[in-house]
Amino acid sequence: MTAALSRVTPANATAERSRYSSLAIALHWLIALLIIGNIALAWYVGSLRGLAQVSPLMLHKSIGITVLLLSLARLGWRLAVPPPKLPAYVRGWERLAAQGVHVLFYALMLGLPLSGWAWVSSSPLIKVHPTVLFGLVPWPAAPLPRLGPDQLYAANKAFGFTHKTLAKIAYATIALHVLAALKHQFLDRDDVVARMIPFVRRSITGAP
Repeated sequence: MTAALSRVTPANATAERSRYSSLAIALHWLIALLIIGNIALAWYVGSLRGLAQVSPLMLHKSIGITVLLLSLARLGWRLAVPPPKLPAYVRGWERLAAQGVHVLFYALMLGLPLSGWAWVSSSPLIKVHPTVLFGLVPWPAAPLPRLGPDQLYAANKAFGFTHKTLAKIAYATIALHVLAALKHQFLDRDDVVARMIPFVRRSITGAP
């Protein structure tokens, strides 16, 4: 017991408070991998025609709904356990940019699957190919209002446009996020990235 307590030093405690919790880290990387995989899957589906699209599209929908549920869990955890503050040496404009990107990411993580869900739910094909998550769990259509055929067609087009537009915004946001991480890691050589990837930590204090 004495030996264990001796390892809990003020420096170690500071290091722990400066990084995200283990659950936040796990959710971050799981959601990131699912999103990247689903982007690749969407491109693959776009290269197919007719019935060949059905199986990969069903997987795309399954991953999208999984991202939605995990993102809600991550948002709830973030509200319950606030993330660590950025180090004091991070400049003001970088703080604002980081906050803006985080807000945009949450909007995309929720908006993309919701718009996709509404898109497929407003298609007449939903009656022929209902959503079954990973071939195991039936998933209902989105609760859309009663619409006439013309209105439903217009809504389907609008949801599809929204989903595709959000996807393009996601590409740019992911690229920006990755470039910012590379800047901190290799140009600034600070510990900002280590908050989400602890094994790349350069120092206990997080000083550049």
